[in-house]
Amino acid sequence: MAPGEQDVQLDEVDRRLVRALRADGRASVNELAARVSVSRATAYQRLARLRQGGVIRRFTVDVDHRKMGLPIAALVLVNVRQHSWRGVGDRLRHLPGVEWMALSSGTFDYVLLVRAPDIDHLRDVVLDDLQSIPEIQSSQTLVLLDEPPLGAGAS
Repeated sequence: MAPGEQDVQLDEVDRRLVRALRADGRASVNELAARVSVSRATAYQRLARLRQGGVIRRFTVDVDHRKMGLPIAALVLVNVRQHSWRGVGDRLRHLPGVEWMALSSGTFDYVLLVRAPDIDHLRDVVLDDLQSIPEIQSSQTLVLLDEPPLGAGAS
């Protein structure tokens, strides 16, 4: 748990509030309360508790990456030298275009979602930037052909 976070027990009202907020992150507390059938005060208090407890970590927007000039997306699967996984994460996270990163089990140690304006930029990230990290043992790049939008509130 991060500093300042509390262990939060969620009930059905909490879950409905989170689902409603995920469906419309711009909804006011009044709108959320109405959608979940609770008072405004209850919704406000629960949202504050969910934020303080780290359940709601941040508010963000869903963008069309093509319209943002980043039409190329790839999953980069990375193997690192044995016992070096702890130290390499920060360097991977700061590679150009890395939108998301996870430590994984199985064949690869890390999975990166990299967005790029063109294939040349992706090539440079993978072959120059990534491979310049001494702890990198190997990588495999999967270019995503399509990214159908997920429904509202999808995980």
